[in-house]
Amino acid sequence: MLLVEDEPRVAGFVAKGLRERAYAVDVARDGEEALYYAGVNDYDLVILDVMLPIKDGYAVCRELRGSGYRAPILMLTARDAVDDRVAGLDSGADDYLTKPFDFKELLARLRALSRRNTPIRPGVMQLADLTLNPESHAISRAGKRISVTAKEYALLEFLMLNQNRVVNREQIAQHVWDENFDPFSNIIDVYVRRLRTKIDAGFAQPLIHTRRGEGYILTAERMTAHD
Repeated sequence: MLLVEDEPRVAGFVAKGLRERAYAVDVARDGEEALYYAGVNDYDLVILDVMLPIKDGYAVCRELRGSGYRAPILMLTARDAVDDRVAGLDSGADDYLTKPFDFKELLARLRALSRRNTPIRPGVMQLADLTLNPESHAISRAGKRISVTAKEYALLEFLMLNQNRVVNREQIAQHVWDENFDPFSNIIDVYVRRLRTKIDAGFAQPLIHTRRGEGYILTAERMTAHD
């Protein structure tokens, strides 16, 4: 997701909390930077502060919606007057949260917006004997609970959402990592190997496969040997 917040303390707190919960977060510090990021990246959700340098949140939201931008937008502001909330919603925001806010409420609103944006997303995802619960982040295979890190969870969830489809490194980087991702690193391969160790080791049927020159696929179908 894209977090647009010019206050370093707030941006750092929110970004850190979201990343600890397996979200990939890019941070923009002003309205122009927000529009640039939104133009070059495919975000699932935008958290947009109202009081921003260069262009305020209302202007950013209007420009995004005017260009056909469809990702959910949650506005953050210290203003709590009814007219301010109405202005935010009229500019194209999907929801509005007043500062200061409880981080648990922010997470709940993000989950609600995500569900609204992807109505066909199941409550529990399953492939063969592998299950993943997006609400609790619980993962199990053949009834055995599997413990993963936040980034491993984010990668597996993305693969589950795209099960039986090949996803390339660029798609994984965009949805699972943030703007600090080094495209020349082998970090994606490292995390795929870690997941294979936890998900496939000890099972006769591997689920995570490599399609050389294309990317990775999570499938229960029999495939050629992977690395």
